[in-house]
Amino acid sequence: MHFLNQKIEFPDVSEATFDGLLAVGGDLSTERLMHAYKNGIFPWFDAQEPILWWSPDPRFVLFPQDLRVSKSMKKILKQGNFEVTKNTAFEQVITNCAKAKRKGQHGTWITEDMQQAYINMHELGLATSVEVWQNNELVGGLYGVDLKNMVFCGESMFAKVSNASKVAFITLVQESDYKLIDCQLHTRHLESLGGKHIPRAEFLLYL
Repeated sequence: MHFLNQKIEFPDVSEATFDGLLAVGGDLSTERLMHAYKNGIFPWFDAQEPILWWSPDPRFVLFPQDLRVSKSMKKILKQGNFEVTKNTAFEQVITNCAKAKRKGQHGTWITEDMQQAYINMHELGLATSVEVWQNNELVGGLYGVDLKNMVFCGESMFAKVSNASKVAFITLVQESDYKLIDCQLHTRHLESLGGKHIPRAEFLLYL
């Protein structure tokens, strides 16, 4: 494991531990974050820990052509009960993601410093949000880092009503021209939508 200093650099991802931990420390500056994402690295830690940087192998991703939309979800999308927008309420989305209660998780890894770091990136056009509205209320959404080589690095999503986060994710995939959606780590939710593991070396080729 490597300890970072003020210099914007990371060790080679091949030096990550078995579970993907690569480095500790550094900061959440836009420059460092973008350097990390372009090299297949992302931050993930809680408020009681130093900044931890990860590059797991294998990597959990979704190829847009593999997106699976169930019959029930197709029906929900056709009903038009949700309005979907993009980049209209980034701060609200990331705040809701931070507050979302997750099974087996105490507190949140989306600390105030993390929130501000991604808000800064959004203001520079480097981070994207998708919002889902119902009766003019924000009921779901997601955010992530938009790499201009057509890779979207998903960070987090939330839903206040059933299926709202799925609507956000499906709309993102269907209405964009990304080559790859980086889901980072496995979840059953994303696996049900078509996500799968690929070797880290293959993932890095897309970057």
